[in-house]
Amino acid sequence: MPTVIFARKVSASAIPPSEHITATEYLHRMGVPDLPPRTSPVDPGYDPSTVEGHLDQSANLIEILKISMSCWIIADENVTRRKVAAAATHSVPTVIGADSFQIAAAHGQFEAYLELCTEFGVARVEYSENFADLPESPSQLVQMARARGLEVQFELGSRSGLISPEDAVAQGSRWLDAGAVQLAAKRPRGTGYFDHQGRFDPSFPERLVRAFGVEAVTFSATDAATQFAILRHFGREVHLCDVKLEDLLNVETYRRGLHSAAFTEEQSCAGLSKQVCPGGPE
Repeated sequence: MPTVIFARKVSASAIPPSEHITATEYLHRMGVPDLPPRTSPVDPGYDPSTVEGHLDQSANLIEILKISMSCWIIADENVTRRKVAAAATHSVPTVIGADSFQIAAAHGQFEAYLELCTEFGVARVEYSENFADLPESPSQLVQMARARGLEVQFELGSRSGLISPEDAVAQGSRWLDAGAVQLAAKRPRGTGYFDHQGRFDPSFPERLVRAFGVEAVTFSATDAATQFAILRHFGREVHLCDVKLEDLLNVETYRRGLHSAAFTEEQSCAGLSKQVCPGGPE
């Protein structure tokens, strides 16, 4: 069911000119709740100063930082270690994206890959079945990671890039049963979560949430239209991943009902039925 996520309106007394107020106190006066981090931004190979700057600014909003693609392997090793260490300093765990796992598996270097991830100090690895045969069963692969102190998340999908909701549920169930801590849902090929008229189609993500609950799934949302549509439909509790670091604050202001787009939607929905404006008041 569509969910309104706008900040709750509360009456606030006037602030005397001499009174000091923090941003946290202001947000509480605005009715914005304290939220745990639910967004996983991605580092596609930024320089370390950029990553460190975003961590300084927004670490409290990051659920886990994804070190994406294989850039981290060919970059200067000390720089990659510096990024992982910077995240750890801010109590932000790191996860290596699934592409590196798939390439390692295709070359028969899966165990060496896990050793490398352990050596670099990441907290989690992402597995997938998108373009290479798995070297072992899901349960064995998860156990091999756990033996090295690594968590596992699984990226739903198939080699063709197309997967039905029912197949995604079956695949996700296998991996959660094997011990994966979270499922990452890539947006469907083609128009993604939108139909050919540009309208949000929640059927695929809704099926996953019904099967696994909102906590077990994180939805890939690389652009503002997708980010806002998923947040608008499922509410502020939904998990998002593959968000650009520079888009993180934009996503989180919308999640809290503080983004201008969220405010405009609230005004346009006033007095309209849910049939006219999804997520609006009845």
